Amino acid sequence: MSGYDVVIGLEVHAQLLTRSKAFCPCSTKTGLPPNTNTCPVCMGLPGTLPVLNERMVDFGIRLGLATGCTIEERSVFARKNYFYPDLPKGYQITQHVSPLCRDGSIDVEVNGETRPVRIMRIHLEEDAGKTVHDETGPLSFVDYNRSGVPLLEIVSMPDITSTDMAVAYLRELRLILMYLGICDGNMEEGSLRCDANVSVKPAGTAEYGTRTEIKNVNSFRNVQKALEYEIRRQTDILESGGRVEQETRLWNASQGRTLSMRSKEESHDYRYFPEPDLLPVRVDEAWTASVRDSLPELPASVRRRFREVYGLPAYDASVLTGSRDLAAYFEACVEHLDAPKDMSNWIMTEVLRVLSEENLSIAAFPVSPAMLAGLIALVRQGAISGTMAKEVFGMMVTTGRTADEIVSEQGMAQVSDEGRLREIAVSLVEAHPDEAKRYREGKTGLLGFFVGKLMAATNGQANPRLASRVMKETLG
Repeated sequence: MSGYDVVIGLEVHAQLLTRSKAFCPCSTKTGLPPNTNTCPVCMGLPGTLPVLNERMVDFGIRLGLATGCTIEERSVFARKNYFYPDLPKGYQITQHVSPLCRDGSIDVEVNGETRPVRIMRIHLEEDAGKTVHDETGPLSFVDYNRSGVPLLEIVSMPDITSTDMAVAYLRELRLILMYLGICDGNMEEGSLRCDANVSVKPAGTAEYGTRTEIKNVNSFRNVQKALEYEIRRQTDILESGGRVEQETRLWNASQGRTLSMRSKEESHDYRYFPEPDLLPVRVDEAWTASVRDSLPELPASVRRRFREVYGLPAYDASVLTGSRDLAAYFEACVEHLDAPKDMSNWIMTEVLRVLSEENLSIAAFPVSPAMLAGLIALVRQGAISGTMAKEVFGMMVTTGRTADEIVSEQGMAQVSDEGRLREIAVSLVEAHPDEAKRYREGKTGLLGFFVGKLMAATNGQANPRLASRVMKETLG
C-alpha cells in the first residue's frame, strides 16, 4: 500500500493424519456423534496420564526436514494455561520454549519472483474441543471429540510483505503437507487452520507497527480478504492520526470485515510451565535419517522436473502438481504414450472437469492412465477427430470401456481414405454446379459449404483436414 510497508506472519495449525490422538488411544475419525470419541485422558479427568503418540513426532520430523529445519535432539512439552469451555483440562499440552523444529524456510513465487519465507518454529500440540453455538437461542454446546487430536503448528517469521505472498506461502505449505501424507489440507473442515499477524508501518522504517492477530480464516480467499481488510483498517487509523491497538480480531466472512475479539495475549498470560507428566522428546540421528530416507519428492521439485523433463509450461506444471496423485497420474499417462503436452491438455480440461462435476478423487477416476493414453493415441493417429474424442471420453467415463472398444462398437472411426473422400467430393461438385462456379470465380468462402456437405455425407467421420484438402483440390 502506498506510503506504508506491510508485515505479515502466519501461524498455521495442521491436523495430523494419525489414527489415534496425541496422548491417548482415542480415534481421530471425524463425523462421529458429539462426545462419543473421548476417554478420561483427553477429557482431562483427575488421575489420568498422557502417553505421547510416536507417529505424531515422526510426522513433525518429516515436515521439519521438508522445510529445511533443524531437528532438535531434545524438545519439551509445556502446559499452556487458559480457561475456555472447549478446553477440558484447563490447559493445552504444547511445546513452548523447546520446539521440535527450528529455522526452516519455504520458497514462494509471486509475480514471477521467488522469495523465501523463513519458518521460526514447528512444534507439536493437541487440539481443543469444538464449541457449537445455537443460532435459535442463547445456548452453546461443546463437542470434545476433537479434544486431543494431534496438531503441528508452523510459525513463520514476519517475512511476508503482501496478501498475494501470504496466500502463495499458505498454498505451498499446504501442498508440502499433503505430499508428505501427514495432513489432508482441508481448510473448510478445519484440518488446516490459519491465524494471521499483520501490521503496517511507514515505508522504509525499521520499527514494526503494532500488530493484530486475525483468527477464523478458513480458506485462501478468506485469508486474502481478511488481510486486505485489516491492512486498510490499520492504514486508515494511522492516516487519521490514531493508534492501532494490539488485539485479537475475528474475521467475519459474511460482513467482509474483522471484528474485535479480545486484547492480544502475551506469553506470560498463559503461565507456561513444563508438562510434568511427559518426558522430553529425544530424537537421535538414526531416527532423523530414517525419516529423511522416506521423504517423497516435494512439489517444488516435481514442478521443476515437469518443466525441464517434459517441456511443459509453468502453468501446466503447477496445475498437474496440485496433488501428488494427480502428478502420478500424469506421469503414468506419459509412460504409456510419449505425448506430455497432449496429456497435460486433456488432464487439465476433460479429466479435471469430470473430477469436479462428479466430486471424485483422481484415485477413483474410472479412466486409467493406459485408457487415456489409448484415446489420445487414436487422435494422434487420425483415427478419430478431436470432437469425436471428447464424445468417446464421455463414454469411457460412464462405461469404463477403452477407446478402441467404443470406437469399434459405435462405428466412429474417422474416414481417412482419400480415394473415398475424393469420390464424394466429385459427386458434391456435380450436384452443386452453381456454387462450384461461384467458388472458382473467387467466392472462396464457399469452401466451407462444400466441406460441410462432405462431413455430412460421412456422418461427421471424415478427417477434417483431409476433407478440406481434398475438397479444395476437387474444386480446382
